[in-house]
Amino acid sequence: MFGGLVTAPSNSPHLRKSGSRPVVFDLATGEVENGVEDNFSHSMETNDLKSASTPMSTAAMMPSPILLWRFKVLLFFVWGFSCCKIGWDSVMRMSVDLRDLFLYEAFLYYNPLLLVTLMVWLWGINLWVFSQANVSYAKIFDLDQNHLTHREIWKCATWMTIIVPTSMTAYLYLYSHGEVSLAASQPVLLYCAVVMILIFPFDIFYLSSRYYLLRTLWRIVLPLQAISFSDFFVADILTSMAKVFSDLERSVCRMVHRQVATIAWFEADSVCGSHSLAIPFVLVLPYLFRFFQCLRQYKDTGEKTTLLNALKYSTAVPVIFLSALKYHVFPDRWTNFYRPLWLISGILNSLYSFYWDVTRDWDWSFTRIFKFSKPHVFSHLLYGRKWVYFWVMGSNLVLRWAWTYKLSAHLRHNYLTVFAVAALEIFRRFQWVFFRVENEWNKMNSKTNIQLSEKDLTEEEEKLLVSNEHNV
Repeated sequence: MFGGLVTAPSNSPHLRKSGSRPVVFDLATGEVENGVEDNFSHSMETNDLKSASTPMSTAAMMPSPILLWRFKVLLFFVWGFSCCKIGWDSVMRMSVDLRDLFLYEAFLYYNPLLLVTLMVWLWGINLWVFSQANVSYAKIFDLDQNHLTHREIWKCATWMTIIVPTSMTAYLYLYSHGEVSLAASQPVLLYCAVVMILIFPFDIFYLSSRYYLLRTLWRIVLPLQAISFSDFFVADILTSMAKVFSDLERSVCRMVHRQVATIAWFEADSVCGSHSLAIPFVLVLPYLFRFFQCLRQYKDTGEKTTLLNALKYSTAVPVIFLSALKYHVFPDRWTNFYRPLWLISGILNSLYSFYWDVTRDWDWSFTRIFKFSKPHVFSHLLYGRKWVYFWVMGSNLVLRWAWTYKLSAHLRHNYLTVFAVAALEIFRRFQWVFFRVENEWNKMNSKTNIQLSEKDLTEEEEKLLVSNEHNV
């Protein structure tokens, strides 16, 4: 009786969910199988609990992202304090007579890279604002999908902020403790490392972005092709970094002539001295690059405004070379003739550049860039505020005139003042980027809208023609 075959009802819980036919099986066998199934399901539940508890225990062991961020910030402040303390103690070990010259040389080697680091930080802020305001900078600059975001830019800036001051601290410490040869190797190794990272051919350290930058720089130096927006945009930024190129030239000159951490360069009239003729020629290079770009644009487009833009960049040439003449003419000649010319050319360059910034580069469009897609405190503080309009206009005019100070070789004896002016010029360019990119984005959108409207009109005309033919 118990060994016979039985038929389970169709609503039996032993049936599979996917089956609809009744299942026939041996009852004794079914009892055994039920026990096996119960044991199997119990073991599966146990394994599921174990597997579920494993990530929870691992997550419990890992510190929270906020805690990690605070720990990194603490390490950063400890590192900054250590660099300041070691650097200050190293400077205080020097004699009073050599202390100022010692700092001047250290600033010469490291201030170009410090200014570049500042520019990278500010460029990351630019990209962050563009992303918040839904401005497609990748489309504007014709970037591929592997382009760097603001987070990756800030990561690069963080490493630069750590490496450059660390090398400078090592230079100060080694020089003050008598290790002159080791001190001299610090800026040389840093410069070589920067060059190697830029030209490294393997797919690390953001290869596509590095080569995009190198290609753009090559197109700026040799404008043998049509000028793209990224070409003249980067060239404009280079004009704000003319001081960087000038100091780089003198630093490399001293490295080549083995004058690092020596007193050979103290003579102003030496090969790498502050009166060198190479200084004005290097200062003028970014403006010449931009000048020839404008001529190339005129050749391609025939627009006369490009010639007026070229004239703007040419007004920087007298400011640079008239200032350099101070060290190569008699003092009376400089005071009575060349110095007034230098002042006039400086005023002309500043006012012309300011006018072009407002009316051409920005096209009178302000503060719309700060309209974020989501509510944000910065958007609330900046968007639609009149003080932003007056601040941008006023600071741009003042800093345009202050930039003349940096372009003038005869005013560069105070290295701290020149460094501050160069940093302010980079900040002015940081402001300029917002409205220049916004203006280009508005132009691209207007062109797209015009093309779409023309396409719609063409389609409507075709429909009307087809309907008329049917009517006929």
